[in-house]
Amino acid sequence: MTAQLISGNEIAKQIREELRQEIADLKAKHNLVPGLATVLVGEDPASQVYVGQKEKTSKDLGVYSERHDLPANTSQEDLIKSINKLNKNPKIHGILVQLPLPKHLNEEEVLYAIDPKKDVDGFHPVNVGKLMIGEPDYLPCTPHGIQQLLIRSGVQIEGAEVVVVGRSNIVGKPIANILLQKKKGANATVTVCHTGTRDLAFHTRRADILIVAAGKAKAITADMVKEGVVVIDVGVNQIGTTKDGKRILAGDVDFDAVKEKAKAITPVPGGVGPMTITMLMMNTVRAAKLAAGLA
Repeated sequence: MTAQLISGNEIAKQIREELRQEIADLKAKHNLVPGLATVLVGEDPASQVYVGQKEKTSKDLGVYSERHDLPANTSQEDLIKSINKLNKNPKIHGILVQLPLPKHLNEEEVLYAIDPKKDVDGFHPVNVGKLMIGEPDYLPCTPHGIQQLLIRSGVQIEGAEVVVVGRSNIVGKPIANILLQKKKGANATVTVCHTGTRDLAFHTRRADILIVAAGKAKAITADMVKEGVVVIDVGVNQIGTTKDGKRILAGDVDFDAVKEKAKAITPVPGGVGPMTITMLMMNTVRAAKLAAGLA
């Protein structure tokens, strides 16, 4: 068996076309333009790339975009003031503070300062709580992207044994909560594994759907999965560089070996990654509709 490739690039493209039409309709019918503000503190190269990608995607889809670049020595007080201004700005429906922040800043306090109605990352405790009880305004971007990859690839989620490797607040915990909800595109039996799990392979071999966000290159090998498993690999690890200096990337799953046993699998890169910004745009559109009483 050679696995079907679940292409995040293709599915993200499909969703963006749907969003482009929805955004055009909101503008034409309601004079409503979804607005997204990004806040970047410092000059971290990777963060600059991510923010640039979000700006480019916003412009491509017709989302109003503001970028707020602050110096690395910005104080906690000044950063909170900037966020409060965006909270009050009616043109801005979504606020994203790019992480990580410089070490002198309190990340938790900054994220909590964002109006939950504008928290399109889904990190505010109000939105986390709404997710837990099954009534979210927004689903966190990467976990929502994973769910969409499964749904749009025709994977049977309801009743499936889902094993999540990793318990981060960004991926592991929220995707577990999303997939165990008694809802369409969910209703699975979910096991969460982590560094304290005694026999990881025992659990991963039971999985109909295996979601791996362990942060370790090729941590899941072929002997740890069963025939016909669907694998979503969230990991992105640099394992070397080419002669011309380009990064060589690998996921948390040994792709070449596992794809021979899997029914379907995401590549790295080109799997989960393209979905995250797309879900951010989806959340921004939803935030605009909620603010206008259209959702």
